[in-house]
Amino acid sequence: MTHSLNWGVLMYLSRIELEPNRRAVMKALASPNIFHGAIEQSFPGPRGRRLWRVDTLGGKTCLLVLSQEEPDFGLLAARFGTAVWESRDYAPLLSRIEKGGVWHFRLTANPTVSKSGETSERGRVLGHITPEYQKQWLLDRAQKHGFSLSKEAFDVVQSQWLRFRKGTDGGRPVTLLSVTYEGILTVTEPALFKQALTDGLGRGKAYGLGLLTVAGRRA
Repeated sequence: MTHSLNWGVLMYLSRIELEPNRRAVMKALASPNIFHGAIEQSFPGPRGRRLWRVDTLGGKTCLLVLSQEEPDFGLLAARFGTAVWESRDYAPLLSRIEKGGVWHFRLTANPTVSKSGETSERGRVLGHITPEYQKQWLLDRAQKHGFSLSKEAFDVVQSQWLRFRKGTDGGRPVTLLSVTYEGILTVTEPALFKQALTDGLGRGKAYGLGLLTVAGRRA
C-alpha cells in the first residue's frame, strides 16, 4: 500500500526493536556502516534517500528508519532484534505541521565547523566538542530549516565519537561526532520544516545522523 502526501512525497517511518546485548547489534553500534548496509538491503531497486538512527524508546532500544519506499525489515529484524517491527505512514504527522506549532523534538546529528587551512582552500571539517558550541550549531541552523528555539528550551543529552572503517572490506577510516539533542521548538516556516523532517540535518546521514523527529505537539 502506498500513501500520497499533499506535497507529493511518499514517506514511511519504521521502528525495529533491537536486542542490545546481541553480538551483531553491539558490532553494528560500533560500526554504523553495518546498519547502513542492512537497511539498504531491506529495499528493492536502487539506493534511495533514507534517514535512520538508534534510539531508546520506553526502555527499549530501537532502530528508526525514514524512507520514501515501504520497506521489508523482516530479515533485518531477525538479524539484529526481536523480529518485532512496524512501519507507519508519515503523512498524518506532516499534515499537522503548521506555523506556530510547538513540538517536542529529538535529533541526532553531526555538528561541525569548517576551519580554513594554510595550504588548503577548503580547510578541515571538525566536530564541535563542547556542549555550548554543539547547541550553537543547532541554533544557527534553526531559521534556515523553518523553526525557532531558545538555548533554555533544549539540551545535548548525548555526545560520542564514532570511529569505524567505511564499507565491509576494511575501507578508509571514518570519524564522526554524534550528538543527540532533545527539547522544544516552534515551527516558523512549515514548508522548510517539513523539508528538514524528510531530508535531515547535517552530515553523516548514511551513518545514523541527521534524522529529526517530533512528537507530542503542544497547544
